[in-house]
Amino acid sequence: VDCGVKHNILRCFVDRGVELIRVPWDYDFLSLDYDGLFISNGPGNPEFCQKTVDNLRIAMQQDKPIFGICMGNQLMARAAGATTYKLKYGHRSHNQPVRMIGTNRCFITSQNHGYAVDTETLDPKVCVPAFTNVNDGTNEGLKYVGKNIFTVQFHPEACPGPQDSGYLFDRFLKMM
Repeated sequence: VDCGVKHNILRCFVDRGVELIRVPWDYDFLSLDYDGLFISNGPGNPEFCQKTVDNLRIAMQQDKPIFGICMGNQLMARAAGATTYKLKYGHRSHNQPVRMIGTNRCFITSQNHGYAVDTETLDPKVCVPAFTNVNDGTNEGLKYVGKNIFTVQFHPEACPGPQDSGYLFDRFLKMM
């Protein structure tokens, strides 16, 4: 689902041999035959994408893998019943430290977003935080309980330096 996808995300999938069906953010993708659903990054307020959120809410009930990046993280959280909010300054750099919750593992990530998921509104029976921003404690990704669904707020396809979070694409492909 193209919400304003960065072309390097498409390259990351194509380089891994994935056949892509690219649809716009407001497309009713539920009728398509697909192995996995990817929700891309994109600009703007996730509150304005209600049609996508409604479709994602239905897709979450199916047994197909879902992976979201950036706005995809926010839209999936909203589909799960959580809220989002505008950050005062946003995260706009390629040196954002992100920690994988429950570990000491930290990634230096690239980010460009102005909204974040309010983790206080998450239903822990549906999804839980998977990553957190070391600088300000904001949510950087979610894992969905009992589902093959995960999302990240940062950009694992970005190339500001080490590509240590690129494994997330491989993780999604293994789920499919």
